[in-house]
Amino acid sequence: MTKIAVIYYSSTGNAYKVAQSIEAGAQSAGAEVRLRKVRELAPDEAIASNKGWEQHRVATQHVPEAALADLEWADGFAFGTPTRFGAMSAQLKQFLDTSGGLWMKGLLADKAATAFVGASYAHGGQETTLMTIYNMMYHWGAIIVPPSYTDPSIGKAGGNPYGTSYTDPRGGELPAELLAAAHYQGVRLTRYAAVLAANRAALRG
Repeated sequence: MTKIAVIYYSSTGNAYKVAQSIEAGAQSAGAEVRLRKVRELAPDEAIASNKGWEQHRVATQHVPEAALADLEWADGFAFGTPTRFGAMSAQLKQFLDTSGGLWMKGLLADKAATAFVGASYAHGGQETTLMTIYNMMYHWGAIIVPPSYTDPSIGKAGGNPYGTSYTDPRGGELPAELLAAAHYQGVRLTRYAAVLAANRAALRG
């Protein structure tokens, strides 16, 4: 069975909802999935000052925190985050920055990787944030699996070929079209992860 790690940071819940859709898509394609959140770095007083942030932290206490063992275990990764000044959140980057030991052993290479992001505004840095994640994946030697325009759901969700991206609905629900695109992204990631896993020994010579 193909193993997929969906690892995300979410403050008020939007990235979490997208992560769940990617998880469901991967599962529908036959994957075993580990849905993991990265460790929160913000101080308690900052979280308490935002009702939605505090509520989301309480509501997702059941979600395990990501560990390096999840990266080693997985055949493919989906990383998600809200944008922070056009780049990934400090929480996600801090976790990825701890992966050096696995990278040096070659344990992250030849695995499938994709990403999803969100921002407060339609042009708030979604694409640059995706690139900051993929830049790390290049160093890992992972194989980037973007959704591109390989399914009609991508266009219906706004047409981002690099990865599912959303604009904060500001108290409303994320569009069904967006979640459908994320579901497809999970399917596509799993298909490629399965091929890579089956041929990893040959790929490494």
